[in-house]
Amino acid sequence: MNKKGFLQISFQWLFAIIVGAIILFLAIYAVSKFSSTNEATSGTKINAQLSALLNPLESSFETSKITPLNLGTETRIYPLCDSDGGFGIQSIKTSQKSFNKWSTPGIGSNVKNRYLFLENPVQGKNFYVFSKPFEFPFKITDLMYIISENDNYCFKNAPSNIKEEIIQLKPKSIFIEDCPDNSIKVCFNMGVCDINVNTNSNYVQKNNTIMYFEEDSLMYATIFSPKQYYECQLNRLISREKILIDIYIEKADIISNQKCYSSIKNELIELKNLLNNFRDSDDLSSIYSKIISINNKNKNSKCRLW
Repeated sequence: MNKKGFLQISFQWLFAIIVGAIILFLAIYAVSKFSSTNEATSGTKINAQLSALLNPLESSFETSKITPLNLGTETRIYPLCDSDGGFGIQSIKTSQKSFNKWSTPGIGSNVKNRYLFLENPVQGKNFYVFSKPFEFPFKITDLMYIISENDNYCFKNAPSNIKEEIIQLKPKSIFIEDCPDNSIKVCFNMGVCDINVNTNSNYVQKNNTIMYFEEDSLMYATIFSPKQYYECQLNRLISREKILIDIYIEKADIISNQKCYSSIKNELIELKNLLNNFRDSDDLSSIYSKIISINNKNKNSKCRLW
């Protein structure tokens, strides 16, 4: 009888241990699921906040501008780009560090009228948003470059116009002299650095890839973003330009009815045909001469379209 009682007690304890383990497992699983959901929700909220912070920078700037962006905690910003359909889509996701662990990136905030250029990802607590108008030949939009306070860029042998712009803007993460030791070296027409800029052939060599540019605004874009992302954003910009060309062609027709004739309507049509065959940055040089021609004729016209 003593042995039977001993077995009954042992079985009861064993049953209690098994049930307790199951309850504990379910509790841990529920907490884990709640934590993951909470992290994703938090990431989505930060994405929306970041979009709201960047909205004021979308106004029409005639010159370059730099604005600080403080997110309060260690954050990774992931850029996403889709060039299909209309203007395509710019999206950003964020992940924040808490208790030495990175949260799950939230649902991306999608916008059609924003053109951000940044590394994938860019990480830090404080960032600088450098904006610059992109004109090709008329203004297409403002390009924005997001730079982390953790990433110092050292511009070596930069052309005078770039030096003057950096001196005027005073960005805390871009240096043209007295560069910190851990700087990302950006060389212009000299040496072998982390990033090499050739202003004679208008290309940037970075991470064993080559990206072509025209105009300083695209040059900065190649410096501060990876190739695949840059090419996607460039295609979005070209799509936007084609829509704007149609608007300027309509404007040319309107002012012609008022006896003010534009001399560049036909050239705008030719430019759009060239842009319809645009594939990637390799094609920029082939259309740039047309861009220059149109811009010069518009400046000298009595009936300017822009």
